[in-house]
Amino acid sequence: MGVREPAFLPRLLRGPLEQALAVFPVVVVTGARQTGKTTLVQLVGGDRAYLTLDDLDVRDQADSAPDDLLRRDERLTLDEVQRSPDLLLAVKRAVDRDRRPGQFLLTGSANLLLARHVADTLAGRAAFLTLWPLTRAELSGGGRAGLWTSLVSRSPRDWPGLLGESKGRPADWKALASHGGYPTPATALATPDQRSLWFSGYTQTYLERDLRDLARVESLVEFRRLMRAACLRLGNLLNQTELARDTGIPRATVQRYLDLLEVSYQLFRLEPYSVNRTKRLIKSPKLYWTDTGLSLHLGDTPGPSGAHLENLVLCDLVAWRDSQPSRPSVLYWRTAGGEEVDLVVETRGKLLAVEVKAHPRPSYRDARHLKSFVAEYGDAAHGALLLHTGTTTEFLGERILSAPWWRVL
Repeated sequence: MGVREPAFLPRLLRGPLEQALAVFPVVVVTGARQTGKTTLVQLVGGDRAYLTLDDLDVRDQADSAPDDLLRRDERLTLDEVQRSPDLLLAVKRAVDRDRRPGQFLLTGSANLLLARHVADTLAGRAAFLTLWPLTRAELSGGGRAGLWTSLVSRSPRDWPGLLGESKGRPADWKALASHGGYPTPATALATPDQRSLWFSGYTQTYLERDLRDLARVESLVEFRRLMRAACLRLGNLLNQTELARDTGIPRATVQRYLDLLEVSYQLFRLEPYSVNRTKRLIKSPKLYWTDTGLSLHLGDTPGPSGAHLENLVLCDLVAWRDSQPSRPSVLYWRTAGGEEVDLVVETRGKLLAVEVKAHPRPSYRDARHLKSFVAEYGDAAHGALLLHTGTTTEFLGERILSAPWWRVL
């Protein structure tokens, strides 16, 4: 079977993007390369003039005469602006003269809020949005993430009915993890070999092009080794000393490489949830990848594990989080005694705990850490979900619902 064109799919971020353009003079859409940023901004941009800094002539003008470039049209969409950091200073000057909303729609494949070489982040002048790889509901044409908004706004008593009404259907989570959420391998490539070739090309482009734009990397061989090691530690606590020892890379270099992976939206460090409680909490972040398909390819693993299902749920939550005006927090919970909850959503004073189990018949014992979490935080704990790969939905305790992952995502 040949390669198809990637399917056009409605995106979760379209509504927030249109709202931001109506309010801010500058809107910046960031995210990893190949997540669909260009398609989204061209769709939303309408009759805006579109320029990309992948075009050498445009880039040359952005570097040598950025103010002239910005005068090409009253409303501009500028793609891949991280290629010319000084362009943002020209955008700042233009906006300081004229604050009309919707003048500039910018995209970048690196996090402009974190990249060290970006001189000005347009604070107070711009809205920053992130386009993540496709969620399961986006892949199905729904243009949304999971049912997280309804889950945090409705009583746990209503959850069984809510999930029963959902349009989610049983699915092979291992296939979903293997395909990932980048539009081309997720929708246009039919075989594992085709996807492997795509991921290889993506990695090579990332190493040779995107990294060069962000920072100097002395050894691409070492960088590849670190990426593989990070993928093999998916869902584990981040121990940079251990990573340095196992890869033979100096610890300071490991930290710098991890920062680069995070800035370029390849890697995700999940921070712990903690409040002023007597119980001591572990403070190290956990390590995840922003696309499970790419992580499986880089790790050269035989197939998805439970950590990849957990990663899928996390990716869905992060996409949902970054589409919300209130920006909920997504964290994890782990005590010094070893109790752990995979994911914790904190929003508007409420806590939603989520445990992910890659087996079809979770037991009462599987919910014991969720029970500890609910007991620890009392009324602040809105409820808890135990997501599994089976078909049954049932309560395993007060405010603790066991449900199939596909009914939520």
